[in-house]
Amino acid sequence: MKHFPLAGRTLFSLFFSLALLAGCSKNSSLEAYEDDTQNTIVIDLADKKQIIRNFGASDAWACQYIGQWPDAKRKQVADWLFSMEVDDLGKPKGIGLSLWRFNIGAGSATQNNISDDWRKTEGFLQDDMSYDWTKQAGQKWFMHAAKQRGVKQFLGFTNSPPIQLTKNGKAYSSNGEEANIPVGNYLPFSKFLVEVAKQFHKEEIPFNYLSPFNEPQWDWTGNGQEGSPFTNAEIFAITKDLDSLLTAVQLDIKIQIAEAGKLNYLYETADKPTRGNQVYEFFNEQSPLFLGDLSNVDKTITGHSYFTAAPAETLKRVRMKVSETVQTATVPLEFWQSEYCILGDEEEVKGPGKDTGITPALYVARLIHHDLVFANASAWHWWLSVSVYDYKDGLIYAEKYKTEGEIEDSKLLWAFGNFSRFIRPGAQRIAVTAANMDLDNVSQLMISSYLDANNQTLITVIINNGNSDSSVAIHTKGGEIKSWQPYVTGPNEDERLKPLPKSNADNIVIPKKSILTLVGELK
Repeated sequence: MKHFPLAGRTLFSLFFSLALLAGCSKNSSLEAYEDDTQNTIVIDLADKKQIIRNFGASDAWACQYIGQWPDAKRKQVADWLFSMEVDDLGKPKGIGLSLWRFNIGAGSATQNNISDDWRKTEGFLQDDMSYDWTKQAGQKWFMHAAKQRGVKQFLGFTNSPPIQLTKNGKAYSSNGEEANIPVGNYLPFSKFLVEVAKQFHKEEIPFNYLSPFNEPQWDWTGNGQEGSPFTNAEIFAITKDLDSLLTAVQLDIKIQIAEAGKLNYLYETADKPTRGNQVYEFFNEQSPLFLGDLSNVDKTITGHSYFTAAPAETLKRVRMKVSETVQTATVPLEFWQSEYCILGDEEEVKGPGKDTGITPALYVARLIHHDLVFANASAWHWWLSVSVYDYKDGLIYAEKYKTEGEIEDSKLLWAFGNFSRFIRPGAQRIAVTAANMDLDNVSQLMISSYLDANNQTLITVIINNGNSDSSVAIHTKGGEIKSWQPYVTGPNEDERLKPLPKSNADNIVIPKKSILTLVGELK
């Protein structure tokens, strides 16, 4: 059977008639259908995988300024990131992030030792150990804007303990091997996090999660941004203190660990003997650092997909190992991919040089696909929601002015939206198979499918990284789709989650160099 486009029912009728003449009826058995159609996929509604918790991004660092820009600009940024509304033509106004990450600052903005003002942060803790809750106002504005647009999950993270509590009085390390905080300040650091959480609860933007440690494997001795290394033993001790305090104040907040700088540190020590093998160290009851029995510790291990996104063999192998290792935990455990942006190690796409086009968008889409399908990630988070740099690190770009400037979206923003806008919290990934095609081909098609929490909507995301249009025939096992509503993000100027005509067709065309999301209503 020839392939036909999404629209054009007359053309469909013509090909269907030709198929009947050739002896291949649309109502014939699946086996016969597969034999006759080159690219047939089967979506099995009963074969369920991981539950998807959220898709998120961080407010670091630009939101501290853009959150105080004039309304028109900051509201547009918020709409792009959080909105679930559509315009008069049915096009989404935003990508509908379902989690927002708030950078709880260390207070480096009061110092001159970090060279870039846009990588410093204000801090709530003051030198006299009092709190100034007027700080980080721009970031708070985005928290409220996210809530107003329907976001229900918030995470507070730190790159460094407050400068008042660190060993060297700075927001980055002098040692590089161990935490930049003395043992005597573990409890004050935990108390600081609890006080911040209590305040945000009062302001009606409560945190669901606290993440006190960021990429503990790195030394963080440079002055490019806030950061601190942590050994596993240090993470263990601070987490125990924080858990006790959260229990005492009865805040319903989960502690997330350990934001590994590379995914392999979740399953091996590699070059960091005191900072690796974190699934075993924290979530195997035979480990002396076992945290899985603490009521406020989230049964989630978090890691970052940096430095393992290419080549294709590494992309798959590392993520399969993550999934395999998570299953060895002695408590039920999920994996969250909690930070990524394009850096400089990738073969196809280099970090330097801003690019708002489709090439980096496709690169990131293929990574999201592999993190979800091979690592079984239950959540996926981007790093800088807004960038002011000549780099491929932003969903949105802004001019580097503190009071007002121009803003620009990117195809990467909308490609992320092909997942975040439609795969909502509580959806579950389900199996997609094919008899005669590779569903995870980084150079061609990558296909994954998700059933919403109410078992009413089927969301299928298809990435076509090839140089020509392709098509698939879709068979749903265990249910029937009334129609597909496609949304495309592609190389053409208007293809930013652009809605295409609904289709009842069995064959779906996926344009070259595009990401297509199909939203199907189940009968």
